[in-house]
Amino acid sequence: MTDATTLPDNAIEVRGLKKTYAGSKKSAPKTALRGVDLIIPRGSVFGLLGPNGAGKSTLINILAGVVKKSEGAVTIWGRDIDKEPRDAAAALGVVPQEIVADVFFTPRESLEVQAGFYGVPKNERRSDELLAALGLSDKANAYVRALSGGMKRRLMVAKALVHNPPILILDEPTAGVDVELRRQLWAYVRQINAEGVTIVLTTHYLEEAQELCDTIAIVNRGQVVACEPTPQLLRRLDSRNVVVTPETPQATPPVLDGFQVTPRPGGAFAVTYKKGQSSVEQVINAVRAAGVTIADITTEDPDLEDVFLALTYGDASQVDPTKD
Repeated sequence: MTDATTLPDNAIEVRGLKKTYAGSKKSAPKTALRGVDLIIPRGSVFGLLGPNGAGKSTLINILAGVVKKSEGAVTIWGRDIDKEPRDAAAALGVVPQEIVADVFFTPRESLEVQAGFYGVPKNERRSDELLAALGLSDKANAYVRALSGGMKRRLMVAKALVHNPPILILDEPTAGVDVELRRQLWAYVRQINAEGVTIVLTTHYLEEAQELCDTIAIVNRGQVVACEPTPQLLRRLDSRNVVVTPETPQATPPVLDGFQVTPRPGGAFAVTYKKGQSSVEQVINAVRAAGVTIADITTEDPDLEDVFLALTYGDASQVDPTKD
């Protein structure tokens, strides 16, 4: 696509992106994106997260050229989608959330047809290489309709890569996929990322995003509410948990003034405190003052799920925007 000496610093740049869907006689216009700004660095694994209806699919469809934006500018691999739409689209490989299968073709035929759509010369096609990389060699000549759901998803990844795009967008790629197939898919994603392919991932499996992504953007109600390197994002939640295992299991956890207490399995409970306002020592003193004898304690830092919930569903005041 681009000479090695002129590779863009950023795989995708989005500025002031807005999208409003026209209304009808029975419904008002719907605004899906409200001025999104987003920079996706070249070579990164970039997570795009958000609740259902947040605008993620609209954003991906605009990048893929399926939906027209209302306002703003989008550059993909240095190509403006308004001025060079074909070149911008060719820089992307998109794996949609829905399984789209050519049921009357074999996997090898599906890849050959897809490569033909992109004008890949026959001597440069990688059908067998991609089938082997995604564990589909033994199904190369079976009809696609006979493949399992997980195999069809892997075939969709292979189809997205037939033209060797520098950017791969994965929209919920492991939905409905079993643990072993998920592991194989992520191993391959890590491999092609190490070879220089930029990955854009949407997923509802937040532990996957936390493990895989260098940077994560969280979208809510059509706006980017956070976009930071993953470790930095995790530090934004100004709270910790102290998990208390009492000598005598508690059927009902104690009420502690000034702290949120939630039950845990086995009669234990977790006490949540804000790091800038309390300490582990104060939590322990409060537990003892409630008449609980402590057998063991552990502490937990917030994970991505905690941050995600605070930014999209819960009390966003928990998130300290000054943390770095």
